[in-house]
Amino acid sequence: LNDAVDLALFLKKNHIRPEQVQDFYPTPGTISTTMFYTGLDPYTMEEVYSAKLPHDKALQRALLQYYNPKNFALVEEALRKIHRFDLIGNGDNCLVREQNPRPKSNKYNSNQNYGKNNNRRRSGNGYQKSKKKR
Repeated sequence: LNDAVDLALFLKKNHIRPEQVQDFYPTPGTISTTMFYTGLDPYTMEEVYSAKLPHDKALQRALLQYYNPKNFALVEEALRKIHRFDLIGNGDNCLVREQNPRPKSNKYNSNQNYGKNNNRRRSGNGYQKSKKKR
């Protein structure tokens, strides 16, 4: 995920917004397929990560398309997973806004309307139906 975040930051810095991100499908006889299945670079024998689970692939895809509102929750999940809280918020360097900000007060639970007359019109004819007792 760290590499995907670095790529997302590069894309943002250079104003590049990919519309599509293609999944990797192993092709027989290629070095990339060897790396995918073994988790090793055949030239250096160093470990190489490849996402195999659908959710892991979705997290990587969401990071590359961080600007898409459908991906905001996944981007935030990925950033929290790798402890990159600095990229969540309203700053210019952030990839995504925080999804669960502090709830705003509304007129029903705030004190600003306490004691004021509420001059809203009410629909209906002014009569309330009586409740039947059983």
